[in-house]
Amino acid sequence: MKTEVTELLGIEYPIIQGGMAWVAEYHLAAGVSNAGGLGLIGAASAPAEWVREQIREAKKLTDKPFGVNIMLISPYAEDVAKVVAEEGVKVVTTGAGSPEKYMKMWKEAGIKVIPVVASVALARRMERCGADAVVAEGTESGGHIGETTTMALVPQVVDAVQIPVIAAGNITPYELLTNMGSGASGMFETCMVAVLVAAMCALIREYGGFEALLSAIYRTFKGKRGGLLGMGLLVGLIDIATANNTVAIVMANPIAKEMAQKYGITSRKTASILDTFSCIFQAVIPYGAQMLVAISAVHELGHEVSAFNILPYLFYPMFLLVSSLVAVFVVENGRKFN
Repeated sequence: MKTEVTELLGIEYPIIQGGMAWVAEYHLAAGVSNAGGLGLIGAASAPAEWVREQIREAKKLTDKPFGVNIMLISPYAEDVAKVVAEEGVKVVTTGAGSPEKYMKMWKEAGIKVIPVVASVALARRMERCGADAVVAEGTESGGHIGETTTMALVPQVVDAVQIPVIAAGNITPYELLTNMGSGASGMFETCMVAVLVAAMCALIREYGGFEALLSAIYRTFKGKRGGLLGMGLLVGLIDIATANNTVAIVMANPIAKEMAQKYGITSRKTASILDTFSCIFQAVIPYGAQMLVAISAVHELGHEVSAFNILPYLFYPMFLLVSSLVAVFVVENGRKFN
């Protein structure tokens, strides 16, 4: 099996044994390494010479890569850090602190450094200081860690850093099934929305709603630029009515398709206009999901704010609106639309 982690560490399987204090000694570390994983000697709060002896004994039992886990709050941490460099250990994992002050020494010794992290902030910090990978360890695993669960922590860390992320903690069958169920439930809701929107569009078309709407649009908006603006306002009005930009795009799409044919607008530009204007309207409506989340977050912090207090600070949607209008009325006036 080949993964980023196996390639990085020179092991057969992407499995790393925990550096458990007073349990992970050289017999266990060598056994795990011989089996294809990465064995670790847990230095815990042991003196440096004990760790040196463990390393040498492990070398007698395996020629495969193994590592040492250093607990950085140990009174012997600095001495142990020197020992692993002197003994040519291939991998060091660290916990209960930041290994930044040892990083230069370990790198010069050719050691792969993998800190254990319990937060996104620490993961980013370790990446900046030169860590080769990080172990995102959830609170279920015990030891010197934070309060975030494995299922919550690991995806956040994966999104936050570019180096390999190794998961540690506990994922029970119940949690796995719960998350699978949540995903299935979300997909069901999405499918139901799609069915309902499709049915609404079919009814509107059947009873002449599309024709009446298109006729009004064609009378109001002239030329290609007018067609672009008409599409933007159309999807915006639907978003105001539904408070959901995805639903607004789906509902506006059949009408926008016919408008594109009438005004000679490409499908790529049509999709861009629908997406951009739906986002603009969704951001500024006082009862939109994003606005309600922001108000709720402020309330949780013990303060009160209304949507109208937030509106003057919505710089990004306003910039997006100005940019879109410039693209429609200024850029398209100076070159051929495509």
